[in-house]
Amino acid sequence: MTTLMQERPEDGPAIEALIDTAFGPERFSKTVYKFRDGVPPVPELCFVAYDHSKLVGSLRFWPILIGGHVEAILLGPLAVDPRRRAEGIGAALMWHGLAEAQRKGHRIVILVGDFDYYVKFGFRREPCDRLELPGWVDRKRFLARALVPGAVDNLSGMIGKWLPAEERARGVA
Repeated sequence: MTTLMQERPEDGPAIEALIDTAFGPERFSKTVYKFRDGVPPVPELCFVAYDHSKLVGSLRFWPILIGGHVEAILLGPLAVDPRRRAEGIGAALMWHGLAEAQRKGHRIVILVGDFDYYVKFGFRREPCDRLELPGWVDRKRFLARALVPGAVDNLSGMIGKWLPAEERARGVA
């Protein structure tokens, strides 16, 4: 039986091992990883899946800014033990994570991932047509989802690293 719960500090090493297995070291060169460097994930939006005492899945969300002022969250990585894929663990983490993000008042989720997988969770390509990333991205994998109706309508600008509101107000880059 798989149990979902909020990530705990002691889950860190097992999560890193799972992500290494799922995505390998080349993940660090991807554009979306730049947003994670030096920025902690949103703690109340980090979840794990356990089967008894073994970690079999993980999902994290990271704070980002769109156009320098619109707060959003970046989903990823979603990682599932390769031996446990197609069992619904990733889907359970996704639905749980999106529901919690909405409940906590988040409005916009951005990700770079497989369209055919993420479309069933309400992600679309069109909201990203007017968005830019500070590096290369396969535009077919650049996706967004509104957690509040209309939140991604007319969204535009560069996606950047999250800064606290007081730093944004001071113009710290």
